[in-house]
Amino acid sequence: MRLLHTMIRVGDLQRSIDFYTQVLGMRLLRKTDYPSGRFTNAFVGYDEESRVAVLELTHNWDTKSYDMGGGFGHVAVEVEDACKACDEVKKRGGKVSREPGPMKHGTTVIAFVEDPDGYKIEFVQRKAAS
Repeated sequence: MRLLHTMIRVGDLQRSIDFYTQVLGMRLLRKTDYPSGRFTNAFVGYDEESRVAVLELTHNWDTKSYDMGGGFGHVAVEVEDACKACDEVKKRGGKVSREPGPMKHGTTVIAFVEDPDGYKIEFVQRKAAS
């Protein structure tokens, strides 16, 4: 078994595709309209779906926004350097909601950014090889 994808519902599909591809550097892997269901699915990721888990962005055509809810936490992305990754997000017009630094009660360097719908993406800095 392996993890295939995580699905999140988005209010404006193109805005979300632009964020994940232009701000976070993912690729649009595929996009499919389902007219009878009035929704579109777009899959974005850093590599092919056959190799890694990806994000499924679901846009229900008749819904412009969603309440966040209390159950969803965040999507985590490993980065080489959290400071540089956050600088890139800012340069590309993205929002950094927690600047890089050690996690609370630990030493792992993390940061958080938010996508246009308010979903949190955690940057986890890769630990140096020992």
